[in-house]
Amino acid sequence: MKELTSTLPEDSRPGVKGFQGTASQPVVVTRLRWGIILLLLLAAIVNYLDRANLSIANTTIAAEFGFSQTEMGLLLSAFLWPYALANLPAGWLVDKFGPKRMFSWALCLWSGCTVLAAFVNSYSFFYGLRMMLGVAESPFFTSGIKITHRWFGETERGLPTAIINTGSQIANAVAPPILTILLLSFGWRGMFIGIGLMGLPLLLAWWKFYRDPVAREDALIHAGLTTASKNTGKTTSWGSLFRHPTTWFMVIGNFSIMFTIWVYLTWLPGYLEKSLGFSLKATGWIASIPFLAGIFGVLVGGTLSDWLVRRGFKPVTSRKVPIVLGAALAACFVGPIPFVSSTPLAIGLLSLGYFCSQMPQGALWTLATDIAPKDQVASLGAIQNFGGFLGAAMAPIVTGVILDATGKFTDVFLLGAALLMLGAISFGVFVRKPLGQ
Repeated sequence: MKELTSTLPEDSRPGVKGFQGTASQPVVVTRLRWGIILLLLLAAIVNYLDRANLSIANTTIAAEFGFSQTEMGLLLSAFLWPYALANLPAGWLVDKFGPKRMFSWALCLWSGCTVLAAFVNSYSFFYGLRMMLGVAESPFFTSGIKITHRWFGETERGLPTAIINTGSQIANAVAPPILTILLLSFGWRGMFIGIGLMGLPLLLAWWKFYRDPVAREDALIHAGLTTASKNTGKTTSWGSLFRHPTTWFMVIGNFSIMFTIWVYLTWLPGYLEKSLGFSLKATGWIASIPFLAGIFGVLVGGTLSDWLVRRGFKPVTSRKVPIVLGAALAACFVGPIPFVSSTPLAIGLLSLGYFCSQMPQGALWTLATDIAPKDQVASLGAIQNFGGFLGAAMAPIVTGVILDATGKFTDVFLLGAALLMLGAISFGVFVRKPLGQ
């Protein structure tokens, strides 16, 4: 990564870790800010392992408790509804109280919910803890977007945002084999306890090392902003964000894209077992292939958007290209999956579809930083994420209902492809410029 440096007068806070500056020495902020991104990446991995554990243990838990497909669909979505709704106040809270405190509370609470879930003995207890997990995790990505906006300029924040988002893809890729091994070795309850405890060392590291940029770092990071990025807009309240059509099309577009992503996240192991005939042990390894592809999809989307900005394209246009292109291509790969008879071809299409569906994830959050007024970056990002997780919450329920009704995944994939195209249209046609312009 290139270093961000500038020769500035001596800083009034020379003791701040990671900040250097004298009349003869350049200001250096790169080392600390990339360390923060690394912590967020690790936290994102743990965050998604806490979400993925139920998907991996799906069939085991259903057999133990005697749950139907529809009941499992409801349980898989129990995290998602509260998460979607909690994103709305979470964005406002991050803007108001800052990312350090909000992220610290979130990490502590979601780790506790995961450990407690190991001791459930009823459907209602299980459902309630998954709901609490959703509320607890809601400030994470809104904190991340606030941090990248503070620590990175407009031509470079796409990559760090994408790196944070690759945490979810890394977790999804390693979750099937690792969690399957834990499941087979210690049972699903032991698996939940182990994953829940992983958040504690991250909490200690975060509280010790994170800080916001000091004034002169901020001046250096945000030097040379375009008019669009300096936009403070006419928006003065959280509720007024909903008065802009752009906000609603961001919600609709993210809803449409996230639906298919969460079909993968909640039902891919079940699809591999039920439709392609893999054993539970084999499923743990095969399911990691599409998620490995997703890691590269996120990075490609974020890197492409930053490259376009540096080539002179407007920031909003630069973020939209990987979003629209990725969603449209994903639709083309997902739609044919139920009609192919070759197992390797089906896995190939699943992987290509997931790769393309993840390209928008490297740019969606960054798009919010380019469109929102400066003091409402987390709020707009959270509203967009709210729309995405409404789609995510619908995905396991609709999938469960379709499977109970038809016994096949055909309609699930066709619906996912149609929604991906709707997402491409929403962002491509109706999201055009920063709010207030």
